[in-house]
Amino acid sequence: MRPPVASLVVLLLVVAALTVIGLDGIHAARMPQAVSDGEQQIAADTALSVRTAIDVEASTVRRTAEAYPATSTSTPATALKGLTSARKGVLGSALLDPRTGKLLATGGKSVPLGGLDVAKTTSGHGAVPPRLVTSGGVRQLLYFARVTLPAQQEDANQDQNQLPDRPDRQWLLVVSEALPALTTYGDGRTAEVLDASGRALATTAHGTASPAAADRGLPAEAARAAHGSGQDTDASGSLLGASTRSRSTVAGWAQVASATGSGDTDDLGLVVLTSRAVPATTTGADYSGFALGAAGALAGVAALLGLALHFSVQQPLLRLYLSAGRLARGATEEGPTAWQELSRPVPVHGFGELARIGRALESLRLQLLGESGPQEFPARRGPGYRALAVVGVLVVACWAVPMIFLLNRADTATAVPAPVLAAQQTRTEIATNRIRQSLDQSYTDLSDAAASLPGRSRAAQSEVLQHALADHKQYRSLYLLDRSGDITLRVGDTPLRTLVHVPRGGGITTVNTSGRIPAIAAYAQVAAVRGKSPAAGVVLFGEIDVNALNSILSRPKLGSVWVTDGDDKVLAANVGYRAFQSLPDSGLARLARATQGAPGTAGTATSAVLRTSSGPSLDAAAPLAQSGPTARLGWHVVTAEPAAALQIPAVQAEQRTMLAGILGLTLGAACLGWLHVVVIRPLRSVAVLIERLAGGDRRTVLHPVNHDEIGSVTRSLELMRQALAERDRVARSGHAAGPSRSLRENTFQR
Repeated sequence: MRPPVASLVVLLLVVAALTVIGLDGIHAARMPQAVSDGEQQIAADTALSVRTAIDVEASTVRRTAEAYPATSTSTPATALKGLTSARKGVLGSALLDPRTGKLLATGGKSVPLGGLDVAKTTSGHGAVPPRLVTSGGVRQLLYFARVTLPAQQEDANQDQNQLPDRPDRQWLLVVSEALPALTTYGDGRTAEVLDASGRALATTAHGTASPAAADRGLPAEAARAAHGSGQDTDASGSLLGASTRSRSTVAGWAQVASATGSGDTDDLGLVVLTSRAVPATTTGADYSGFALGAAGALAGVAALLGLALHFSVQQPLLRLYLSAGRLARGATEEGPTAWQELSRPVPVHGFGELARIGRALESLRLQLLGESGPQEFPARRGPGYRALAVVGVLVVACWAVPMIFLLNRADTATAVPAPVLAAQQTRTEIATNRIRQSLDQSYTDLSDAAASLPGRSRAAQSEVLQHALADHKQYRSLYLLDRSGDITLRVGDTPLRTLVHVPRGGGITTVNTSGRIPAIAAYAQVAAVRGKSPAAGVVLFGEIDVNALNSILSRPKLGSVWVTDGDDKVLAANVGYRAFQSLPDSGLARLARATQGAPGTAGTATSAVLRTSSGPSLDAAAPLAQSGPTARLGWHVVTAEPAAALQIPAVQAEQRTMLAGILGLTLGAACLGWLHVVVIRPLRSVAVLIERLAGGDRRTVLHPVNHDEIGSVTRSLELMRQALAERDRVARSGHAAGPSRSLRENTFQR
């Protein structure tokens, strides 16, 4: 009996203490932590975009060098022109001898090669990472690639000892380009790319933000923080800048380095810094008074239940235990001691089962004394201790239910600070831009492959497509369609397309509307060559692996992200989904449709705080269509982040209040359920058995189940049953004496 009651009181007091600790620690600071965390994630997303742009450019330079059709008669000047003529962003280029560092050819602006040890740079066998250099006071990026000539390829299978002593037929291509352009989202936000010393290499601002008005102490502070992060290449953080009475500057920084493994940007030492002036919080939120009141109320409930169970169940049960033991001793002993044990009446305490057992024990005492016979007990009884347990649960629920459903409920309209919601929209726009850039790059790569197909044989076209598939991992299948829509040439996996159509021009489209996997494809026209037979197909399709898009959508603290088509059907997501399913909430669909602008316009991003079953949710949507191959799609990127995952005081208070209520109700119900299992239910069984015994049932053997107070009562009842059965047997055999003698003889024979 004692463990359930003690556990109930102790656990409810623990919940009361946790309520005070949890709610008393919530304070509305001048700058909520969620605002700083949001700016940190914006900086990290921007740094990822910069890193991706540098990685893509480095890979493009290498692929261009590897695919260049050099011949044994190629000169450095013609090779350099062929390598860079089609590239628009090249500031300058050069071809070098990798062994001597001799300059073989140059193009465009002068490439800053001062301080570059060519032999050391090309000493390894892997790719040469980009370098950050200064030219005319302007920082530039140098990209490197090895250009292999046919002479080296022809001699590659010969014994190295038989090769003639001649210059190495491999050149080093060096391309200088400006830093990738920064794209900034969110009105009033400034973004900068810093070098290791904190010097701004590129700066951009959006809307009303002024780069000159930014807190100039932040770049140096961000550079020091990034330098102090050591080997943590994906480090990021937040900073607080200058503050006025009404506004504060919040900043985020992130390293432009590979988050997993070695990458092209690891040694550049670049840091992205974003900053924005946001309104300061002026209204305080103090939950200490509420915490003390709620904890005091729960402590009162714990004391009330503990006292009620102690006086109504525990003490009567202990008295019953003593009375049953006394009657058992009187039934099994002899002499004056037995008479004294049986002569005292059994006190009836409590109600319900204990009262029934007490009355039945008194009847058994009289039967042992021979003063009465078996007694029938009424079948209809009043409320028992099961009702007491239910009332206890209801008492706990009177405290817990308001905590869960009513108190400290966050107001959907005002709980989430405006800068936090704006950060969610900004991050959604950044994710949209990354998806758009990925699709645009897929189309560009496919167009390059399509441009190399005209005039080639079927075998040569197949080889081109095989190389394109190997170089561009985002494709799962490449195939050519003729004018009737039939596939004439395919490499890679089996196409997922179910829509048979031959579109004009080029762009991005879906090629199925049902199935297990959405099929998104880039397509480009394959031109015919004059004077030669036309190409084997008219359109080149490249089905994009949807997993490549899904991986782009996964970002920390961005929540669930979906890419939807014009009918709000899901095409890609960072959470589990069924192909072409609708968005999981109608509010998200309305938000996506709200991004659509007037006909012919790109539309604008939007955001809102929506109430869901789990609490407020920060939702945002942005149109994918702006320009380029995705302009006509009508697709959207939709995000939803539960406010409970962010450090917002009002939401934290709601979450912790609900948690306290759930804990209190769960633990209270568990302890009272424990009491029901180990005390109340056995008491009900014992009450039924003892009433049968008092009613004359001498055959049912009473087996104690537990080694506790109720088990002891059951053992005592079994001894009394045996004594009564023996007395009845002696009475039936005609040797019955007085009650006391019969009891003594029974004891003696035993």
